[in-house]
Amino acid sequence: MSEFPGPGTTAVLLAAGAGTRLGLGPKALLPFRGRTLVEVLADVLRDGGCSGVVVVLGAEADRVLSQCDLDRHTVLLNPAWQTGMGGSFRLGVEAAPPGDHVLVALVDQPGLTPAAVSTLLAAHRPGRVTAAAYPDGSGRLRRGHPLLLDADLRAGAATAATGDAGARLFLQAHPELIDLVDCSALSSGEDLDTPDRLHLLE
Repeated sequence: MSEFPGPGTTAVLLAAGAGTRLGLGPKALLPFRGRTLVEVLADVLRDGGCSGVVVVLGAEADRVLSQCDLDRHTVLLNPAWQTGMGGSFRLGVEAAPPGDHVLVALVDQPGLTPAAVSTLLAAHRPGRVTAAAYPDGSGRLRRGHPLLLDADLRAGAATAATGDAGARLFLQAHPELIDLVDCSALSSGEDLDTPDRLHLLE
């Protein structure tokens, strides 16, 4: 008797912000490994085993599109990107094929690797949220990104997203659903938010 494959996983790369705190324009356009950050990370998600990648753009979207090669991926424009991450999160999740799990990643994490992505995909259990985690100062694991939402949970997470909160409000309401996966040996998990983090691009 043949076995049918389970749901695929679509990655959603949130890349709509203006990079105000960093002060260098949209982070999507930062130079990284001879390309732009958004190009590299979109390919990392695909190379890690995601069946497709949805890239959500916003700030200076025309400039990003003119300077980046994202033809391998699905690109969405969030015209209301200034209202916060929640709108981009909803757009990306809703664009994933019905029945797919959704892995959410941020464009400001240049340390993301295909190995971290594939580890999350392999660790995922049905009906759960699988989150990359990294040790904090006390040695405890702190939830970070990427974040894998089960196909049965993605609609609820999208509905709860608002303002600058992507999946956060949904996760706060359902902590019992979250499985943490230590990815510290595979990815730095650090956000490129301020000028003192520019070394992450080296």
